[in-house]
Order: sequence, then C-alpha cells, then structure tokens
Amino acid sequence: MDDAHRSGCPINLTLEVVGDKWSLLVIRDIIFGNRRHFRELLTHSEERISSNILADRLKTLLDQGILTRADDPTHKQKAIYSLTEKGIELLPVLAQMAVWGLKYLPVSEELGIRAQLLDKGGPELWAEFMDELRASHLGQPRRLPPHPDGSVGERLQRAYRAVLARRAAR
Repeated sequence: MDDAHRSGCPINLTLEVVGDKWSLLVIRDIIFGNRRHFRELLTHSEERISSNILADRLKTLLDQGILTRADDPTHKQKAIYSLTEKGIELLPVLAQMAVWGLKYLPVSEELGIRAQLLDKGGPELWAEFMDELRASHLGQPRRLPPHPDGSVGERLQRAYRAVLARRAAR
C-alpha cells in the first residue's frame, strides 16, 4: 500500500480523488451541463460554488487525470476543460447516485427528470452517453450510431426544458 493513502480500499481511494461535494458537482456540470469554461462552471452552478473553490477543484481534477485543460482557440484568455477517459467513466457512478437520490431524497421534478431518464435507459443509455462524451471531449469517432431522437445530452436537456415549461404553464 502507498503511504500517501489511508488504505488500499478501492472505495476509500476513489473518495480521496472525487469524494468531496464540489469535485463531483464540477464533474456533473461538465457531463450533464456541457460547461467547459471556468466562467460557465462558476456562474451556472445551482449550488453557487465560489471561484476559489472552483479553481482548487479544477486543479485537483487536472492533477488526478480526470480533466484536461487546453487553450480555447476562440478566446486567448479562456481555457477549455475536457474529460479524460477516467472522467468519462465516472458517468455510471453519477447516474447511480442520481437514481439513488431520486428514490430516497426529496428531488425536485425538474432536476429529477434526468435521473428518471438515466434510470429508465440504464447501462445501455449510459454507454451511448459515454460514447458521445468520448467524441466531444476526446475527439474519438463515435462507435455507436446516432439515435433518431438526438444525442443523450440533447434528450436529457429537452426533458428538463419540458418539465420547466409544464411548471410555467400551471
């Protein structure tokens, strides 16, 4: 066992990397919100992450190989954050957490709709979403054929907007 870690337990070691609230929420916002710039992550966080915490968590996620950072070719002072394969493979973990939260916690209708769809679609939908993430974050060609209803990200966003529209109409 490496002396830098408390134990060799896989759950403990995973928690040492992504076990704080903010790291998982940053990953969530990159995966489900397609937020790739610091400013987007900062200003669109439902939980209102502070800039110093966001900067710290991005640094940790970069150091752990979950994210990469590249200069944005459209703006010299911006960077684009992308998921690595390690980051993309956290999608099923987040999906399971969302499904568990939907089952046991007072989740709002609009924020729970994605969890419902992830639960209903199961591992097949997660694999499709991971394929899309590999294409957009790693530049890999899609292995799965496009879905007739659009990408998983688009379908999740449409469902979210439909709930918001329904609530506004009430």
